[in-house]
Amino acid sequence: MRMAPKRQRRSKSASRRKEKGQPPGVHPLALTSATQELFECRADEDVTRESPYKLLRKYAIIQDIKTRAAVSDFSPMEQIVLDYAEEEILLVFDKDSTYGQNFYLDLTAEAKHRLTKPQDSELFEDEMRRTPEPKKSTSLITEKEIEQESVKEREKLRLKFSRVQVEIGTTVTLSDYNVADSKHNYVEFPSYQDNRSFIRVMQRDCGIQAVSRLRSDATQTAWKLKKNDFTQYSPRELSQEEKEAILQSESLKNFTMSVTPRVLLALQQQEIADVFVDDFEALGSAAEAGDLPGQTSDLLVLHQGFTDKMHTKDRKISSINWHPTIPGVIAVALTTKKGEELMESAVFGSQPSFIVFYSFSFPTNSQLLLRSPGDILCFEFCPSNPNIIAGGCINGQVVLWDISAYVTCLQGSQPSGTHSSDNKETFNFDEKKVGTPTVDFCAMSDVKATHKARITDIHWLLPSVQVSVAGVPVENTSNISVQIVTCGLDGTIMFWDLRVPTMPEQLLAGTMQDQKTTGTSWSVPQPFTHLRSTWRPLFKIDFSGEHVPVKFSMDLCTCQRNTAVKEFSETLPDYSQLRIPPANEMKVLEDVNTKFYTGTEDGEIIYSDWKLGKDESGQQYSPKPLFCVGAHLMMVNTVQRSPFFQDIILTTGPLHFAIWKDGVTEGPLVKSQWSGDECTVGCWSLSRPAVFFIGKANGCLEVWNLLESSIKPVHVQTHVTSSRITCLKPWAVSLKKHFLAVTNDLGVLRIFEILRTLYHPSKNEISRMEKYFDMEKNYLKFWREKEKLWSKEKKVAEEPKQKKVEPSRSAKSVCTAEEEELKRYNDFKMLEESILKEIGLW
Repeated sequence: MRMAPKRQRRSKSASRRKEKGQPPGVHPLALTSATQELFECRADEDVTRESPYKLLRKYAIIQDIKTRAAVSDFSPMEQIVLDYAEEEILLVFDKDSTYGQNFYLDLTAEAKHRLTKPQDSELFEDEMRRTPEPKKSTSLITEKEIEQESVKEREKLRLKFSRVQVEIGTTVTLSDYNVADSKHNYVEFPSYQDNRSFIRVMQRDCGIQAVSRLRSDATQTAWKLKKNDFTQYSPRELSQEEKEAILQSESLKNFTMSVTPRVLLALQQQEIADVFVDDFEALGSAAEAGDLPGQTSDLLVLHQGFTDKMHTKDRKISSINWHPTIPGVIAVALTTKKGEELMESAVFGSQPSFIVFYSFSFPTNSQLLLRSPGDILCFEFCPSNPNIIAGGCINGQVVLWDISAYVTCLQGSQPSGTHSSDNKETFNFDEKKVGTPTVDFCAMSDVKATHKARITDIHWLLPSVQVSVAGVPVENTSNISVQIVTCGLDGTIMFWDLRVPTMPEQLLAGTMQDQKTTGTSWSVPQPFTHLRSTWRPLFKIDFSGEHVPVKFSMDLCTCQRNTAVKEFSETLPDYSQLRIPPANEMKVLEDVNTKFYTGTEDGEIIYSDWKLGKDESGQQYSPKPLFCVGAHLMMVNTVQRSPFFQDIILTTGPLHFAIWKDGVTEGPLVKSQWSGDECTVGCWSLSRPAVFFIGKANGCLEVWNLLESSIKPVHVQTHVTSSRITCLKPWAVSLKKHFLAVTNDLGVLRIFEILRTLYHPSKNEISRMEKYFDMEKNYLKFWREKEKLWSKEKKVAEEPKQKKVEPSRSAKSVCTAEEEELKRYNDFKMLEESILKEIGLW
């Protein structure tokens, strides 16, 4: 009963197709908007008149019929779809409703094959397989026309592509597109998924090859996923009863008694010589092989070099200092090489010398020149105002410079050669200012009351301390550095004050009037007018000709510290307005250390007190040195306190260096051996308490680390300079940037960058160095006591003894010698035991 209407419906549709001329395999179909949205075949959007074709999957149509049943638009075609053999069905959009509906299904295989592969493709493939016959080429123009034809650049073709929805069998038309018409002035071509990926490949050409059978194996390196994990161990411990039983056992006692001598012997051998050294690696590295002692790794990298051929010719650098506030600015003092020329230049104004300023910003030439009447052997910046510089002249006079008008030149904002001085009140030797700006000295000490020989060392006192006329340290309420300490070869150490001395108003006015009426060819700047002819030493220490001091170090003097650079005031204090306070208004500082170290011309190290003493009559006198040791055979060239320990002093001489401690009068804590090369200068590291540098006469630089070795340098930097090293000055730019300035007697300045190994301190280095110095101090005292004891025993043994029998004298002398040897051996064993206990190996 149900099949009858269906047959009737099929017969009606078949008759309708025949009436309209509908070809076989074409089935009209009416699709609603919901179905078009579901199968992505929306009219005039997905399918158009130009591209009316859409391939639908047979499986998707069947699922739609099962899901929506009679509501599905494909339900009338259910049996036709099921009977269709292929997986894809061609859906055609009928814009004009040629067959009565808006869509129709074309189930013929020829239509889909014709759609996917055009008819003339086979002919095209046949022509591609054929080999084209060669044709004879004919030239359309002559060779002469080719030569005459100028090469012209053709207009470039621009192809612009836009995204086009391309379906199978449709033609593509390309057109021009202007980017300026777009919204964002650019056109992007995003990637998209190919909707033809479901097309199944029916035939594929593949190549095969006969190979051995594939076998899969595994290895032991199986990769596993990483994850956080931990493992905890707990030691197995013995019970208290078991520990006591082991400690009281006879076997343990016998073992310790048998092993102790061998352990002590091994420790003694290790202290005497390194038994773990590789002889093959050390072969040929001795001094006789031509190499320097120690390692020769380059831990100093050359950063920059400075020289001024105009001013450094036939001169050497005698002193060097970094500018305290301007980074990258360094000043050097130049002197003549020969002693005869030094004496000739000592005459005032005969041959002016210079202090030359160099800058990292302008490395090609000098930035500033400080002129002096003679060679400057030492100079130093004022700690409270770096614009004031004090220097010691070769004729014994103290010289002052004021560079406050040239700060912009040194800061790099203005190159040298274009600066014009605004300071007109100066010692004008030369009116012409060509090239590098030159600053004349603004004050100089009285030649009648100054050093009678050249000044070899100069230091500023700390801003918080000053010295009275009686040599007593008092408090400085102005907190400005106003006093200088100088050392000369005339055997004196002098204290100088930059302030106006206290005197009655009438006398002071008369003195100033005398200065104005005195005829001179030069004038002095206002801050130091009062020092023109009245600048005399405030206090003097005289060694009475017994000792000739060359270098000195006081606890009150400034030295380089491992701290950040302070912010200094840009305004220069007017020293002419400052007065030396009366003695009754000064507050005496009782806790100030007035003892100091001095290195002499004969190589002696003197430890003395500069406070004046009083005799029975009440007259003051310079006290005698607390001790005087001939530590260096010739002139001492360095006396410098450690930046980390104010009671530790480094001294160097031509043969070796030594390290001293305040209050230890027995001798130096550390003293090096002679390495065969002359030591010319030494300096401490600014970041490591155990490291210091020693310059040599052969141009090499030694790096010492007391925590690693006290008998040889840890590193030797060869070929630092080509001649004798004269000065060393470290500078810490930041925590990760350290430099070392090295000068020679050829007038060349080189800046080396210190690598991290030398400036990065080790763990607890300061505390370890404190223990090291304490151990060396105790060791030194122990040896001094032993030496005194041995000297007493030697005197007792050398005393004449009355003996009755002559033959017994020789026997007693032999017994006495054996007893002395045995006693010395016992003393050595006691000393060895004490040393091992101190270092924790006993």
